[in-house]
Amino acid sequence: MFEFKELEVSIEDHIAVLTMNSPPVNALTRVLNDELTNALDQISEMDNVRVVILTAKGKVFCAGADLKGRAENIKSPGDLVAHSRRTRECFHAIRECVKPVVVAINGAALGSGMAMIASSDILLASENATVGLPEVDVGLLGGCKHAERLFSHSKLRRIALTGYRVDAKELLRLGVIEYCVPQDELMSKAFELARSIAEKSPVSTKMIKHTLNVIEDLSLRDGYRYEQDMTSQISKTHDAKEAQNAFKEKRKANFLGY
Repeated sequence: MFEFKELEVSIEDHIAVLTMNSPPVNALTRVLNDELTNALDQISEMDNVRVVILTAKGKVFCAGADLKGRAENIKSPGDLVAHSRRTRECFHAIRECVKPVVVAINGAALGSGMAMIASSDILLASENATVGLPEVDVGLLGGCKHAERLFSHSKLRRIALTGYRVDAKELLRLGVIEYCVPQDELMSKAFELARSIAEKSPVSTKMIKHTLNVIEDLSLRDGYRYEQDMTSQISKTHDAKEAQNAFKEKRKANFLGY
């Protein structure tokens, strides 16, 4: 089903693992960009997947834009517009994937890598991970709007204006990530998180993620009203009734996904 060059995909026990593999530093090439978008779009419609883990091979999560490839892809009028569209749709594919995305940051997540992790739902990192926006050193911009979801006003401007990299221990202190673990424990911790989501009703987790995305930019009144409307929809599903019966009967719920 997935025949990719720079992205490895495995599915087991309702968990899809997407592993970027674009040596040497997993820069966001056009190929990787399109493969990530394609995989996430497919996973959104796969009933056997309930949660996604996004990670990478090697010592770097994603070093940012592929500057060599950028020069090759932007040669004629319209090329830059098309390139920009492809790039932002990759990040939106992560955020808009109907399945929750757990990102396991195995190393530096820079520029586009920062945008990827900011578009994910739950973040954890290895102790050697860092995040940053190095664009100031190469005459570019990118990822600042996504990074606003992670950092305060002053911190983001320090990152963007100086190229400062935030290490995993500081990310944990700031509440940006849930866990900071040794490199060899990263994936086991990611699977632990993913399994805790996969055990829930897929109807509920999909609706919760969708609702969180929608209410993010709404006022308190409009956002909570929307959440109440979604709660009403969830309550009518088989899984909601099963959850309530299982609670009353003190047993594990058997969720069917509708």
